[in-house]
Amino acid sequence: MMMDYISETDLILNNDGSLYHINLLANEVADTVITVGDQDRVAEVSKHFDRIELKKGKREFLTHTGYIGNKRITVISTGIGTDNVDIVLNELDAIVNINLETRQVNPQLRSLNIIRIGTSGAVQANVDVDTMLVSAGAIGLDPLMHYCEHSLTANEAELLTAFKNSLPSHYQLHPYVASAGDNLLNSIGTGLQQGITITAPGFYTPQGRQVRCKSSTPELLNIIENFEHKGQRITNLEMETAGIYGLAANLGHQAISFNVILANRIKHQFSKQPQKIMEASIVNVLERIVNHL
Repeated sequence: MMMDYISETDLILNNDGSLYHINLLANEVADTVITVGDQDRVAEVSKHFDRIELKKGKREFLTHTGYIGNKRITVISTGIGTDNVDIVLNELDAIVNINLETRQVNPQLRSLNIIRIGTSGAVQANVDVDTMLVSAGAIGLDPLMHYCEHSLTANEAELLTAFKNSLPSHYQLHPYVASAGDNLLNSIGTGLQQGITITAPGFYTPQGRQVRCKSSTPELLNIIENFEHKGQRITNLEMETAGIYGLAANLGHQAISFNVILANRIKHQFSKQPQKIMEASIVNVLERIVNHL
């Protein structure tokens, strides 16, 4: 069934018909989309392409589309945080699933494979710096998915309840849970350590860092480190994964997040070779995409 007409203020287009923020048209997006936070990391991914057919950018949203062999891949920068994830995933979905001339949803929907490659900090002593971890699931401390319809499996609901119960009531936190796409987790995610990721709405106080801002949740990092549910532990902190997983599920896409562990918050360690580790991780993910998707 066709949706009603989507207004010009609900979905804003540029003069050339491209999406307002990411500045892309439907034929410029591959079925496999890699998201990175940092604009500079887009070129660090696309330098491994055999050929690049498109380079476009607007604001913090830089996109390269190209090929490795016969595999077409788009890589796009999101910037930091789930507020930007809201923009990028909704506009990517609109490009592939809405007729931008009639402003109605296409009768046949297209499902993207959305693959995050990002940096992260471990919250367990046994998750080593300079390794890569796959988020099997994510707990969002940001508010994004409270604005969207978001159904949970029985296992997700149990995990969410257990985590909520671990938090002091005066913390005023309202977490949600979202999971990786099964197809991607069981293909390009195999053979890597997996865990539960916390997606925070900030880098400093929301992740338990103490600089000068006085925290109202001083035990949060300790609670996260010690949380356990049916043998599952929270492994790492970052700022996008839960939003990507939640929106992807809502919109009918597959998503997976590869976390490059550059810090261990428990051991107070930071990578001595972050660029080298990120480069190796990018190559690893690209090989998995080419060989298994």
